Amino acid sequence: MRYTPLVSRLVLPLALVFFASAESLAAQEGTDGYQTPAAELTALVDAPVTPGISLSPDESVMLLTMRPSLPSIGEVAAPELKIAGLRINPRTNGPSRSRPSNGLALRTLEGDERAVTGLPSNPRIRNTRWSPDGGMVAFTHDTDSAVQLWILDVASASARRLSDLDAVNAGFGSPFSWSPESDALYLMAVPPGRGPAPAEPMVPTGPRIEESSGEAAPARTYQDLLQNQHDEALYAHYAMAQLARVGLEGSATMLGEPAIFSGATPSPDGSHLLVQTTQRPFSYQVPASRFPSTIEVWDTAGNPVHRVAQLPLQDGVPTSFGSVPTGVRSVSWRPDAGATLYWVEAQDGGDAQAPADIRDRVYTHAAPFAGEPTELAALPLRYGGVMWAEEGFAFVSENWFSTRQQRTYRVDPDAPGTLDLIFDLQTEDRYNDPGFPMFTTNERGFGVLMTADGGRSIYLAGQGASPEGNRPFLRKRNLETGAEEELFRSEAPYYEGVVTLLADGRLLTRRESADEPPNYFLRDLDRGAISAVTDFPHPYPQFAGIRKEAIQYEREDGVPLSATLYLPADYDQERDGPLPTFVWAYPTEFKSAAAAGQRRDSPYQFTRISYSGAVPYVTRGYAVLDNASMPVIGEGDAEPNDSFREQLVANAQAAVDEGVRRGVVDPDRVGVGGHSYGAFMTGNLLAHSDIFRAGVARSGAYNRTLTPFGFQREERLFWEDPDLYLYMSPFMHAEKVNEPILLIHGEDDNNSGTFPIQSRRFYAALKGLGATARLVFLPAESHGYAARESVLHVLWETDRWLDMHVKPAKKPVTTTDHDER
Repeated sequence: MRYTPLVSRLVLPLALVFFASAESLAAQEGTDGYQTPAAELTALVDAPVTPGISLSPDESVMLLTMRPSLPSIGEVAAPELKIAGLRINPRTNGPSRSRPSNGLALRTLEGDERAVTGLPSNPRIRNTRWSPDGGMVAFTHDTDSAVQLWILDVASASARRLSDLDAVNAGFGSPFSWSPESDALYLMAVPPGRGPAPAEPMVPTGPRIEESSGEAAPARTYQDLLQNQHDEALYAHYAMAQLARVGLEGSATMLGEPAIFSGATPSPDGSHLLVQTTQRPFSYQVPASRFPSTIEVWDTAGNPVHRVAQLPLQDGVPTSFGSVPTGVRSVSWRPDAGATLYWVEAQDGGDAQAPADIRDRVYTHAAPFAGEPTELAALPLRYGGVMWAEEGFAFVSENWFSTRQQRTYRVDPDAPGTLDLIFDLQTEDRYNDPGFPMFTTNERGFGVLMTADGGRSIYLAGQGASPEGNRPFLRKRNLETGAEEELFRSEAPYYEGVVTLLADGRLLTRRESADEPPNYFLRDLDRGAISAVTDFPHPYPQFAGIRKEAIQYEREDGVPLSATLYLPADYDQERDGPLPTFVWAYPTEFKSAAAAGQRRDSPYQFTRISYSGAVPYVTRGYAVLDNASMPVIGEGDAEPNDSFREQLVANAQAAVDEGVRRGVVDPDRVGVGGHSYGAFMTGNLLAHSDIFRAGVARSGAYNRTLTPFGFQREERLFWEDPDLYLYMSPFMHAEKVNEPILLIHGEDDNNSGTFPIQSRRFYAALKGLGATARLVFLPAESHGYAARESVLHVLWETDRWLDMHVKPAKKPVTTTDHDER
C-alpha cells in the first residue's frame, strides 16, 4: 500500500532523512531539518515567475497565466495515491504534483491588459483551453477537496464556475474537450453519488500470484505499478468517470455509463465522439496506458455506433527503440473533415528487430464507418505522425531510431498510396534541419497546416542551428518546386524565436538578449517595424552583471565541443586569477561525430540563473561551465556505449582544459555535477578519472543491472551483454571513487530507472569502502524537486559541499591519494 494518509505523514519528521550512522556529519554539526542557503541563492528561488502566454484562436488576445513561486513542503507532501504508473491526489481526484497558476489576465496584441474578475479566492488554475471561436476559456480550479470546472468570458474578462457537478475527474488525462461549435464542453466528471474509496482489508485474502506463459514479455523499469487486489480496487474507484455534456449555462447531460476513460474527443463537425475506455484485466507489470482498452465512436447522446478496435493488454511490447504495440494505435479525427478517423497499424508485429519491407500502414475511415477502411500510406519506417491541411492533403512522417533517419511525405487522401517525398533528414543533423511546418487553428478548433497560395506553399520555422549559434528563422516553401524564401531570421544581439505568423501577415515573436528577459513582439515583415506586446521585467536584476560566454573547444580526438561559461559579476581575471569551478552536464548519444560537434546554443539568449542546475553558484565565487558537451558517439557498427567511460573522461578533460587555457579555471579546484543521467555521468567520472575534486549527483541510477531491459538510449538487454552493464555502472566500480560525492534523491522518485534504492545502494557501497560521501533524501519529492524547502536545502547542501571539498586550496598529492586509471 503506497498511499500515506496525511495523519500518518504528520508523524514523520519533517527533517531530511540522511541514511548514515548515528555519528553522521548531520548529527555532529546539528544540521537536522531543512536548511536555508546564502541570501543570494535564496533570492533566486524567490524571484518572480514570468507569466505563461496563450494566443486565442482568432489571434485577437493573449491569455496570461500567472505562476506562483514554489509550493511549500506541506503542499507537496499532501496525500498521494501512487497507482498504475500514475499519481493522484485522492482528496481531489486530480494530479498530485501539478503546478497550478494563481491568476489570469487578458492582453491585446496592442498591449492593453485587463485583469480577470470573478476568480475564486486563492485560485489554483489548470487545464486552460480556448473555445474554438476564441470567445471563452475553460479551466479547472483545485479546491482542497475537489476539482471544479470554470469558464472565462473573454469579452467581459469575467470568470464563473460553470457546473455544480460534484467534481471533475482530472487525474487521468485531459478532463474536458470543447465542442466544435463552442457551445458546450465534454467533461469527465466524478460519478455522481460515488461512495468512499475501498478500504484496505485488515486480513489478507490470499497470496499475490503472477505467472508467465512462456512468451517473452520484457518491460522497462516502470514505477508506481499495481501491487495487489486492493490497488486494483483503488485504481478502478478513482479512475472511473462519468462523461457529461455541459452547456455554457451550466446544465449537464450524462452520456453513457460510468467507465474508465482515457479520452473522449468530439469530431470536427460535432456529430460524433471518439471514446477510449480501459477494461480488465489490469496488470502488475505495466502502467495503465498498456491496459486492455476499447476504442469506439459514439453519437452525441452517448450511444456507441462503431467499434474501432478492442485492444488486449500490451505487456509484450519489445523494449528495442522503434517497437510499438500491435493493433490499432494513434487513433484521431482528421481535422480537415467532418467525421473521419485515421490511425496506424504495425505490419512487423510491432518489433523493430524483425525484418520488414513495410513497418506501418496508415488508414482512414469516414462516417458512417461502413465498409473497409482506406489505406492512406504504407511506410517502410516507423510512423511518426500525420499533419493535415484544409486544402485536402497531408504530410505523413516516418523515422527509424538506429539510423536517426526521418522522412516526410505529401499524400493525397483522394489518391492514397502515392508518397511524394518532401523531407529526408538525419535527426541529429541540426545544421541542415529544414524547420517544422507551422500550424494554425481552423474554425472547428483543430490544428491544421498553415498554408499559402491555395495550398501550394507552407511555412517552416526552425532553430537555425549553425556554427555561430542558433538563429531562428521563418521560411516559405513552395511544395511544387521546392523553392524556399526566407521571411525572417534572428539577428544579433538578439535571440528571437517565431511564435506564429498572424493572418494579417505580421509575425509574433519571442525576443531576448543576454541582458534582456524574453518578451513578445510584433514584426511587420514588409516594413521591418517591430513593437513590444509584453514588458516582463528582469526576474533577478541584482544578478544582471553576471558574465556569460558561449565557448567552443575540441576533444582530444578532434570532436568539436561547447559549453556556456559563467563568471561572477565582479570577477577580474588579473586580480582574481583562476577560480574554483563547477561543471554541469548531461551525456547524449550520437551515431555521427559530425553531428555530435554541432552547436546547440546561442550567445544571445537571456542569462537564466535557474536554481535547478549549476549556474546559481556563480554568485558564490565559482566559474561555471554549464551544459558542457558530453557526446557519446558510436559510428557505423559501433554503439555509443561501447566506449562510454572513455568518451566521458575525454569530454570532461577537454572542458576543464579549455577553462584553464582561458585562465579562468583552476584545474586543482573543479567539481562536477548532474541530474538523472547527469548523476550517472558524475559517478562514472569520479570512478574513472582524477579530473575533479568532488561531485554532486542528483536523482541518478548507478547500478544498470537494476534496469536490465535497457536504459536511456541503450537497446541491448543485460543478458545480451552483461559486461556492458557492469562496465557502465559506477556501483560496480565504487572502490575507485576516491573523491567526495554528494548524493541527493527524491524519496518518492517515480522516474523509470532512478528508483531511490539506486542512491541507497551506491551510498552503502561507498560508505562500506571508506569513501567520503553524503546521502540526502528529500521527503515527498519526485524526480524533480518541487517544494521551496527542498529546493533551498538542495542549494544549501550543494553550496556547503563545494565550499568544503572544491573551493579550498589543493592539498599536496601523495601516492595514496589516487590510483592509476
